[in-house]
Amino acid sequence: MRKIVTILLSMILLAGLLAACGDGGTNTKSEGTGTKASGEKVKLRMVESLTSPKRTELIKQAIESFEEQNPNITIELVSPPFDQADNKIRTMLSAKQDVDILEVRDLTVAEFVNNGYIEPLDALVDSWSDKGTLSPVARSVGTVDDKLFFIANGLYQRQMFYRKDWFDAKGLQPPTTWQELYETGKTLTDPAANRFGFSFRGGPGSNGNTDAMILSYNGDNVNLEDSMFLKDGKTVFSSPEAKQATELYMKIYKETSPPDSINWGFQEQVQAFTSGVTAILLQDPDVIQTLETGMDKNTWATAPMPKGPGGKALISAGGAGWGITSFSKNKDAAFKLISFLSSPQQNIEFSKKFGLIPIHSSASEDPFFQSGPYKTLLDMSNKPDDFVNYKPPFTYPGTGKWGEISSSSQQSYLLGKLSLDDLLKQWDQYWTDQKSQVSK
Repeated sequence: MRKIVTILLSMILLAGLLAACGDGGTNTKSEGTGTKASGEKVKLRMVESLTSPKRTELIKQAIESFEEQNPNITIELVSPPFDQADNKIRTMLSAKQDVDILEVRDLTVAEFVNNGYIEPLDALVDSWSDKGTLSPVARSVGTVDDKLFFIANGLYQRQMFYRKDWFDAKGLQPPTTWQELYETGKTLTDPAANRFGFSFRGGPGSNGNTDAMILSYNGDNVNLEDSMFLKDGKTVFSSPEAKQATELYMKIYKETSPPDSINWGFQEQVQAFTSGVTAILLQDPDVIQTLETGMDKNTWATAPMPKGPGGKALISAGGAGWGITSFSKNKDAAFKLISFLSSPQQNIEFSKKFGLIPIHSSASEDPFFQSGPYKTLLDMSNKPDDFVNYKPPFTYPGTGKWGEISSSSQQSYLLGKLSLDDLLKQWDQYWTDQKSQVSK
C-alpha cells in the first residue's frame, strides 16, 4: 500500500501538462459497446454532487466543448445544492429516474454498488485510449471488489493552510503535531479582537478532523488496509489513544475556535480563514483557488498535516468522479462523455482551474503542481514514513452515512450532552456493526 501511494503522490502531485498521450481529449470515437445507432440523436442526463458555482461553470464549459465535437449528443446537467446533492441523487436512483451519468463519491460508491445503482466500467475502460496513464489511486478510489465504478475527476488530500502574517508577527512556526496546533492556536486566539487560532468545523464533514486525529494518535497500530480498525481487529475508537485525541479535540474547540463554529460546514470554515477570523485551516487543495483570489499572497502559506504523539500523520487521497447508472439506456454515449472529461487535457485543465490533483500520471512536468501551495502535498509524499497513507473504508456500505452520524454525536459531546466514553462507544459500535455486516 505504501509503495502504491508513494508512486501515486510522487507522480500525480508532480502532475503537469500532459505528455503527448492519446488524443488530448479531442477524440470523439465511441468507446465501449454501442447502445444507439450511429448518427442517432442522444440526450444524456448528468447529475453532479460536489456542487459549487465555479465548479458547475467549469463542467458546463467542458460539456459545451464536447457537444460542439459531438453534435448528435446533448447533455442536461443537474446541479443540486451541495448540502442536498447526495440525498437528491439517492432519491433519483431509488426511483430509477432518467439519469445516465452521476457523480459518485468515494463516500457513496459502496452504497450505490450495494444497491445495484451503478454500472462497472471495466469493459468500457479497457478500450479507452487514455487508460494507461490513469494513476493507481485514481483507480483505487473508484473501485469496489476489484471493479471500477467511477473515473475520478480529481483527487483530494488534506493539508494545513495558515495565516503567515499572524505567525510572523508573533514569531511562530506552523505546528507539526496536533498538540502544537492546540498550543499555537491558543496563542493566536483573542476573542475580543474576533481572532481565533483554528478554523473549526463542527457541522457537516466534521469527521474529517476527528478521524484524522484518532488515526494519527493510533499511529502504527492502525490497519492501513482497513483503517477504521487496529491491527488487533478492534476499532480505532476503542483505544486509549482515541480517548486522548478526542479530549484534545474538545480543547481545540473550546479554547482556540469561535463558539459558533460548532455548526460550521465547509463554506463557513473557509470563509472564516479568508476573512481574517481564524489562523489555521485544514482542507483539501480545492480551497487554493479561493485563497488565491480572496487573499493577499503574502498573508498565507501551507504546511503538512499535524502528526500524532508517535511522530506520524495518517493521510489519504480521496475523490469523486463520473459513473454510469445501471439503468441508463445510453451507456455508450455516456462513456464517450466521461472519457472526454477524463482525458489528460481536460482533467489537467479542470484540476488547475478548480484546485485538484490530476488523475493522470502522464502529467509529470508542469511547474504549476511543483511549487507554491501544491508543493506541501509533494513534501508529504516524499516522507512516507512520517506521513503514512491509509485506505479509507470506502467499501463499507455505511461509509456514506458515517459523516452525518459522527457530526451529530460529536456536537452532543462538544455541548456536554454526551460523555466522551459514550461517544467513543457509539463510534466503536457503528464500525463493529459495519464489519459484522460485511463478514456475513
